Amino acid sequence: MKDKLIPVTSVKAGDEQDVAPHVCMYTNQVVNLFFITTDTASNSWVLVDAGMPKSAEKIKKEAEERYGKGTKPDAILLTHGHFDHVGGVKELAEEWGVPVYAHSLELPYLTGESDYPEPDPSVDSGLVAKMAPMIFPNEAINIANHVHTLPEDGSVPYLPEWKWIHTPGHTPGHVSFFREKDRFLLAGDAFVTVKQESLYQVTVQKLEISGPPKYLTMDFGTSLNSIRKLQALSPLAAATGHGKPMDGELLSASLDRLVNNFDSIGMPEDK
Repeated sequence: MKDKLIPVTSVKAGDEQDVAPHVCMYTNQVVNLFFITTDTASNSWVLVDAGMPKSAEKIKKEAEERYGKGTKPDAILLTHGHFDHVGGVKELAEEWGVPVYAHSLELPYLTGESDYPEPDPSVDSGLVAKMAPMIFPNEAINIANHVHTLPEDGSVPYLPEWKWIHTPGHTPGHVSFFREKDRFLLAGDAFVTVKQESLYQVTVQKLEISGPPKYLTMDFGTSLNSIRKLQALSPLAAATGHGKPMDGELLSASLDRLVNNFDSIGMPEDK
């Protein structure tokens, strides 16, 4: 693959697609996770997020199709600990014997110490939001034997060209990952590109900017500040935890729109 930015909005949607040099997005049901190749000669790679519950076998299959039978990453990086981003992490970390990295403020939810707040159905009239308390678990997982704190200097283990950025609000320890040389952003759920509260929008995957999924967001004011932080990076392309990738003028204009209209786009309807 040539070392230049891929026009991600022109890439056909599917279960797996290359969204930037050495970055492959795999959609596991309704959530995205990422394979980042670190060395093409040795097929070294890292995994960012770990999908829905009971997804470990699917993730291993995708990894082996991309990197070869018996492959394992150097590490697993987590944007945060919600159920749809850590679904396969315990099984994968145990089988692969690799470290997991997350922000220190996220560790209570990854070591069995604290549960997340229960999903809030009042934040939006969309069917997904209304069903959230019945279908979305909020309990902590326990990977204390595998999880490590991300380095305080913003560096990313095994990814020297990347940095992690603390983007709290959706959760206290939410992080995003940014590669400066081509200004490519993995935003996690700091913002997403589908209205995640709406079953129809999730089903058709209409490309549109949205704040973090409202029904699981813990602090909306802090979320807005985190989006401003990512906007200031002037990313040329972004892939998010939910929805399709976005790039170019569409991304820039969409981030401007989200920040300037967060009260109507990102805030709960009852606020």
